[in-house]
Amino acid sequence: MNRDFETVKDISRDIKKRLGAIPDTLLVLGSGLGFVADNIKGGRRVSYKELKGFPISTVPGHEGVLVRGNFSNREVLLMKGRFHYYEGYSMREIALPFRAIFHSGVRQMIVTNAAGGINRAFQKGDIMLIKDHINLMGDSPLIGKNIDELGPRFPDMTYAYSKRLQDIAIRSARRLKMRLVSGVYAAMHGPSYETPSEIRYLKTIGADAVGMSTVPEVIVANHMGVEVLGFSAITNLAAGIEKKRLSHSDVSEVADRIRDKFIRLISEVIREL
Repeated sequence: MNRDFETVKDISRDIKKRLGAIPDTLLVLGSGLGFVADNIKGGRRVSYKELKGFPISTVPGHEGVLVRGNFSNREVLLMKGRFHYYEGYSMREIALPFRAIFHSGVRQMIVTNAAGGINRAFQKGDIMLIKDHINLMGDSPLIGKNIDELGPRFPDMTYAYSKRLQDIAIRSARRLKMRLVSGVYAAMHGPSYETPSEIRYLKTIGADAVGMSTVPEVIVANHMGVEVLGFSAITNLAAGIEKKRLSHSDVSEVADRIRDKFIRLISEVIREL
């Protein structure tokens, strides 16, 4: 049996020992979006530091806590903070905790991130429904020996983001009378923001927003047959579109400004799952 699979099972057992039975829905919170965790009721928490094999989140706005509790009248598992390639972790290290979580019983994942808007119809503070992605990180969490017990050697990515879940998100936004844009998310490895020339290139190849995360866990989810729904909070306009320098503090400020809107949308989506 693959040694990596044994590690996945060990981490899975540890998570269930600390948090109890794992719900079928995982919510991953991106930069500046950790406030969603404040709405979890009766939550049981465990720090990533306490889970052997888990990377540690090192970026401001990523607390590094796994929470199980009630959100919008549904039991969910929540990751308050994720892991980034630019932090120095290998794709294998990034994949490992997600593999363990999915192996524990999660069947659908909602990923969120903060992203730069490339589509000129977007505004700061928009929420973008991710309909597809472009992997420009130069790597994949599936490179290396395949873990056959978890998924096929060549997983299909035609429906990387579930059409069923996208329809739920669109209906939810309509009920809330909320503006919801949609588009393609491009993932760069970072940590530097893109140059204006790179943004023009990304626009040419079909990207509507750009960020430095999300794609690795989405690939792992598809490998293991987990449905994915994705949202990008458009926290800034990409380099060269808005004539100002970019900073992480601006990302956090805009994310905080859309707090109520974001929580209402996620709550409505989870209610219908």
